[in-house]
Amino acid sequence: MIGILRRTAKPIALAACIAGASIGNAFAQDDSDTIKVGILHSLSGTMAISETTLKDVMLMLIEEQNEKGGLLGKKLEAVVVDPASDWPLFAEKARQLISQDKVAAVFGCWTSVSRKSVLPVFEELNGLLFYPVQYEGEESSKNIFYTGAAPNQQAIPAVDYLADQGVERWVLAGTDYVYPRTTNKILEQYLKDNGVAEEDIMINYTPFGHSDWQSIVSEIKAFGSAGKKTAVVSTINGDANVPFYKELANQGIEATDIPVVAFSVGEEELAGIDTAPLVGHLAAWNYFMSLDTPENDDFIDSWLEFIGDDDRVSNDPMEAHYIGFNMWVKAVEKAGTTDPDAVIDAMIGVAVPNLSGGYSAMMPNHHITKPVLIGEIQDDGQFGIVWETPGLVPGDAWSDYLPDSKPLISDWREPLGCGNFNTETGQCGGAS
Repeated sequence: MIGILRRTAKPIALAACIAGASIGNAFAQDDSDTIKVGILHSLSGTMAISETTLKDVMLMLIEEQNEKGGLLGKKLEAVVVDPASDWPLFAEKARQLISQDKVAAVFGCWTSVSRKSVLPVFEELNGLLFYPVQYEGEESSKNIFYTGAAPNQQAIPAVDYLADQGVERWVLAGTDYVYPRTTNKILEQYLKDNGVAEEDIMINYTPFGHSDWQSIVSEIKAFGSAGKKTAVVSTINGDANVPFYKELANQGIEATDIPVVAFSVGEEELAGIDTAPLVGHLAAWNYFMSLDTPENDDFIDSWLEFIGDDDRVSNDPMEAHYIGFNMWVKAVEKAGTTDPDAVIDAMIGVAVPNLSGGYSAMMPNHHITKPVLIGEIQDDGQFGIVWETPGLVPGDAWSDYLPDSKPLISDWREPLGCGNFNTETGQCGGAS
């Protein structure tokens, strides 16, 4: 049995490393009567299917905060830009938000390639980014707060669950960019460390927007016919998921034959498509709309009232924005200012309600604590929760399953102030 990762903290070295000085402060406060909040999500292109809703929920959260009296006696003002699923454009729009629009914080990005594109901009201009989507780990920046899942909060528990169900052969299928490749590198090593033979692991990558799945699904079907229970671990992103699942159905692959557990398919991606052929396939997230808690009921009621459409759904990255926004508000109130350095210091240790009925806290590595849930697709496009961790799992910035990452820790508190401190060499490697 592959055990659920329960990583204990690595020893904090006594030696301190000195964090690099920030270059300027593009977020200097002014005397205006509003505090601007940047929203950096694709509203067009291949990722609009996932990101548009995140723009909408941010507008709701900002409106609700203004109804409570705003922040520091000022109203919040949303500044929305569309990077259009164009990764270099993300960096350009981020620079615009910070340097021209003078936003106090930015909530945005979906893919890791978009986050990687904007990271140097936020570090150069000393901005704040709240990133709401599951990612591959292997990063910890002073200027980014990772409110989505790290691999030990999604990918590893999902593999553990499938292994407990008897899965012995593994298809790691992903979109061809940094998140799937790094996540699958971690999972491949994790599987091998737990006795899975190399010939029982198949890895496949496709470009964004890929639509012709016939030959790939045929290969998956053949791979799964070797007499061992087989599953697909999917890091396929964006609108390529629609033809992928359709082709599974076309070739008669049901969840009872070769189950798929997806890391980027949630309620929003299932909305508007025929889910009948998908019933029984799985997704691993930290939130599902079907959660039965008072907090989630209140959130959904507010969401449907705000959006004016009872058919709209909620999903995991929306909850991550809900958590991240409320953490930012609380940290600003604690600091008494929107100055980024003061807010960064105030963020660590901030805890706010999540929608599962507990509290999520910001840790010194700029990741948060989250429950992990496995959901099974229902014919109404919702997920029936079939498994969950008994408590909250702290997000791990650096994987124990990659040799170069194993000795690294992240702690942005003084005196360490480092995102990748090497416990073997006693050296800080840099900001990320």
